[in-house]
Amino acid sequence: MSEMICITCPMGCHLSIERPSENEIVVSGNRCPRGEKYAREELLSPKRVVTATCRATDALAVEPSPCRPRRVPLRTSAGFPKERVPELLALIYGLELRLPVQRGQVAIADALGTGVDVLVARTM
Repeated sequence: MSEMICITCPMGCHLSIERPSENEIVVSGNRCPRGEKYAREELLSPKRVVTATCRATDALAVEPSPCRPRRVPLRTSAGFPKERVPELLALIYGLELRLPVQRGQVAIADALGTGVDVLVARTM
């Protein structure tokens, strides 16, 4: 038996999880259906929203300036499979975006074939 705290709502239910078999999970302690869904996803296929930065190049700049941004903040559009986060970060760190960029602009579509896009997090 394992325990975790549900983070899907402010109630913070203390969940108890029993695993009678490899693919079967029994959740107790949740006060709403979201707690059971959270426990199942966290144990069977955990996902995380990933945030990172990539290099920026200024299309209008003639010479480099310390006032111009050098990094562009990015985030995933949804939860990304936790076991593949290092692959995604390697892809993001190798990326270079040309300024200007708009918040919500897709930097990487369908990242690593997961159906999750990587978006620009700030207009620059």
